Amino acid sequence: MSIIVFLSIIDFMPNQEFVFKQFKINQAKCAMKVGTDAVLLGAWVNHPSAKTALDIGTGTGIIALMLAQKVGAKIDAIDIDENAFVQANENIMMCSWKDRINLHHISLQQFANENSSRYDLIVSNPPYFVDSSKANEESRTNARHTDQLPYIDLLNGVLKLLNPTGKFYVILPKKESELFCELADENKLFLTKRTKVITRTDKEEKRLLMRFEFTPKTLSEDSLTIEEDERHSYTNEYKELTKEYYLNF
Repeated sequence: MSIIVFLSIIDFMPNQEFVFKQFKINQAKCAMKVGTDAVLLGAWVNHPSAKTALDIGTGTGIIALMLAQKVGAKIDAIDIDENAFVQANENIMMCSWKDRINLHHISLQQFANENSSRYDLIVSNPPYFVDSSKANEESRTNARHTDQLPYIDLLNGVLKLLNPTGKFYVILPKKESELFCELADENKLFLTKRTKVITRTDKEEKRLLMRFEFTPKTLSEDSLTIEEDERHSYTNEYKELTKEYYLNF
């Protein structure tokens, strides 16, 4: 089944405050602002029975907050960047679900080594640039590039922390998703759902939303287009996906 939705993928939204229907995100301290990738991933995750969840690389805390709104799980959120940790803590303390979200200033590598917990749900909007020019600002470079979180380290963390029946959700650009899928398959973590994210009907997919599980299943595939022919003219399908979060939908 192909879901057609249209929205231009915006890497960063410059506003210092972003207001959703049930929570607010302050982002002045964060190198990486609220972006379409995070909103897409948080809205696309579908695991209502999850009792425990982990948000890897929480940034402003947006995905942890989106998860808290949609499921009753206890959530751990981690980030290695100190400014992101401070900003996410401020945002979490303002929300209605702060008693269910535990924030940790720590790398995934260290967290996986020190933590014996297993999670029903793991979500990550990870750094994705492998070989590309880097930003002058160190925190933004760390948030965008895989230097501090190579894909193999992300995968190893998921392999250690995910329950045998758990689900791992991630968003990556097309090229990088192919690399990650190869690594996952080699380690018996199987792709079970994939949604191609398309900015316009005349474009190829830019991002892939992916779900992985330990049990192989027939792959479920569809596509999501974001915008109509005019900028900010969003499709009904995109509105339906994100309506629980965006004020204007």
